Amino acid sequence: MELPLSIAEKLLLLIGGEKIASGKLKHPIVAELIEDGILLRPGKRRSTIQLIDEQQLKLYLLNHYSIDDLEKYIEVIKKEDLIRADLVAVSTDSKSKAIRSFKGFLVNCYEPIPSTLNGETYIVNPVSGTFSFICDFETFIPASDITIVGIENPENFRYIERQRYLFSELKPLFVSRYPQNQSKDQIKWLKSIPNKYLHYGDFDFAGIGIYLNEFRKHLGNKASFFIPENIDELIRKFGSRTRYNEQRINFNTKAIDDISIQKLIDLIHKHKKGMDQEILIRS
Repeated sequence: MELPLSIAEKLLLLIGGEKIASGKLKHPIVAELIEDGILLRPGKRRSTIQLIDEQQLKLYLLNHYSIDDLEKYIEVIKKEDLIRADLVAVSTDSKSKAIRSFKGFLVNCYEPIPSTLNGETYIVNPVSGTFSFICDFETFIPASDITIVGIENPENFRYIERQRYLFSELKPLFVSRYPQNQSKDQIKWLKSIPNKYLHYGDFDFAGIGIYLNEFRKHLGNKASFFIPENIDELIRKFGSRTRYNEQRINFNTKAIDDISIQKLIDLIHKHKKGMDQEILIRS
């Protein structure tokens, strides 16, 4: 069992002499500390909890969590860029908090993309069959004329060369939405750079929902949704009626201020079909 940050912060308040309402300290760790006589709920109403033995609490934290400095532990555990070495410095349990050792995201391109990374010139140009993983995304700055194209599906991200015809008027850098837990890093990065963002996803309610709920709401007018000129014909020929019947709209249609998105929704309703973006990969 790990020591949660919220409990650690309240234990520190108790060490400082404060009393805390019992309702705010409901946790198995607290129950054990009360049973061991380290904490106490005084009075008949037992509405508050206070510290009885500071030395025993420190021994408890040291023995159970290898924490010898509670204040330092809290300071470290709250860091956004936490690494396991930080945890080892304040607790021998390097897994006392879930850590994403590989923050960042995958990028791909079919022609060299000039950029800077950590203040140095960096040319994104992965060999065919490989991708580049940007870990220090906070310092990754593509040239200003580059359009960031976010891709939903792995197969489309893998075979971007076969979709080159779709982006002939752009200088695109492709960013993979998957693994999905990387998307928060992408949003943080996209908000920090001036480049335009083009979302390339499935042409159905789920794809539109991902764009509106994950990207548009954070990026505003800097973001747009990629829609081929012949989308009407494509949905008619290659769309799936099953997908239309199974999916539900998870966004507020009345709040949509993008005419192209509204037209796409109308086409999906017109044909009663949704379409995968993989259809656009040429053999």
